[in-house]
Amino acid sequence: MSDQPYEGGTPYRPQQGHDGHEGQEGYDPYWQQAYEEQQAAQQSQQWQGQTWETQVQQPVSAAETAYMPQQTPAQSTYDAYGAHQLPQPTPQQPQQPQPPQTHAHASAPQEPAPGYGPATATGNARVSDAQRARLEGRSPIIEPGMQPAALTALLGLLLSGTAAIGSYALLVPLVLLQAVTAAGWFRLNGMWPARQGIALAFLGALVADAVLLAAGRENGPAAILGTLGVWVLLSLVLQLRSHADPDERMYGLMATVASAALAIVAAGHLAADPDAVTVGAAAVAVAVLARALPLPTPASVIVSLLAAAGAGIAVGAMTGLGPDGALLGAGAAVCALIGHRVASYDYPSRFVHFTAGVALPLATAAPAVYVLGRAWG
Repeated sequence: MSDQPYEGGTPYRPQQGHDGHEGQEGYDPYWQQAYEEQQAAQQSQQWQGQTWETQVQQPVSAAETAYMPQQTPAQSTYDAYGAHQLPQPTPQQPQQPQPPQTHAHASAPQEPAPGYGPATATGNARVSDAQRARLEGRSPIIEPGMQPAALTALLGLLLSGTAAIGSYALLVPLVLLQAVTAAGWFRLNGMWPARQGIALAFLGALVADAVLLAAGRENGPAAILGTLGVWVLLSLVLQLRSHADPDERMYGLMATVASAALAIVAAGHLAADPDAVTVGAAAVAVAVLARALPLPTPASVIVSLLAAAGAGIAVGAMTGLGPDGALLGAGAAVCALIGHRVASYDYPSRFVHFTAGVALPLATAAPAVYVLGRAWG
């Protein structure tokens, strides 16, 4: 071994004894410990260079990521205090290959998934409750339940009882039905608050009621269809004046027209024969209560239709319809169940159940009550 001094301090010169072990002469334990630490660091560097990173590292500067060549005992030097000095890299030394970046990204913590929420008219990017239900294999259909059905039955009985009294008595529960119909349809479509649209639809219903009272029941279809045509045109003009995005304007136009149409069509109870309203509203009340019973859907639908037909026969016997009340009651119940199904669609909220779930069965039954009442009245 050469005795030439190394640059930067006194060299490390272990003395060898006859038995192959280091002798006591010239031996310094501090230098020996530093040499062993250098060997351990070299082995750790070689091992890490052949494995993938499994933890996220904090951002480092360019100076900290400079190439550090592997050292051998002959190349390492120590200063007078035992501090390790590494030689500078030369251009001829190959750089150690870096692992692919995809593994570092894969181990990084993922961004939290966007929160779930209801769909909105402004194009919310969050996943709606109905979409989540479909992805999880659940049905997005949730029926209103017994409490909204009880409110529907109460409102139906009010319509049935006041129809036998007179048109102006019938107007009180009818206006309530039209208001709840307009509000419930906007809420069912995820547009809330929509004060202007609800006010416009409800105003159309009031105009239809006023025209019916002025023109008489014999001009009922003309009054309803005329008011509906005017309100479609009015809704179109108002939406064209809106500064919203085209998609949002189209969505708002469709919701406004549908809400106004349902509220105006509900005025068919005022245009129908009083006996037909008495039978049809009572049949809808019984049908909705039967539909809310905890039965399988097919059995619940059958029980609901049979109960409506039975109610039609019973109430028809007290009016002038007689046995024809069974057909009128069953026809009104079919339309009511369609409205009930619509109010159950797309994972509705509790507020939807207590607005659209209450009003849509009676509003959608109005055309059947008018047509069937005219046929058998």
